[in-house]
Amino acid sequence: MKVRTVAIEPARVACLRHTGPFGPALGEFWRDVVAPWMQSNGLMGRVTYGVAMDDPGNTPPEKCRYDACVEVGHDDPAPPPAALATIPGGRYAVADYYGPAGGIGDAWHEFYSRGLPEAGLKGRPGPCFERYAADFRADPQTGEFACELFIPID
Repeated sequence: MKVRTVAIEPARVACLRHTGPFGPALGEFWRDVVAPWMQSNGLMGRVTYGVAMDDPGNTPPEKCRYDACVEVGHDDPAPPPAALATIPGGRYAVADYYGPAGGIGDAWHEFYSRGLPEAGLKGRPGPCFERYAADFRADPQTGEFACELFIPID
């Protein structure tokens, strides 16, 4: 796994929260709730984020929180029922992911267990997230997609 470091600026986002197990339910949440909400509020074609608010290794599955976020302008309100939040700026370790939704959990595990240590990096407290390009598309035949995985570092 190739890991790089980047410094990013904070991003203002509107978020919808999912509470429950990670995995296939998150794909359903994006498809059935987030995408229609984005479409009806003119938010398509923007950078989006999937923010894990809890570590599923330490939090019961039914209590895991995940925020599906979309970048909004500096003065834009959060279209209901979303809340406004900020993706924190700072230094991050980043790994690229390309594959099916079912493989992203393994990619996160590899990033934490091998990618960070092999790069000589150590995570710091703060949310980890996936960042999806404004022109995000999934392969209609395979379901594979691309995103970046971010872990905050010192």
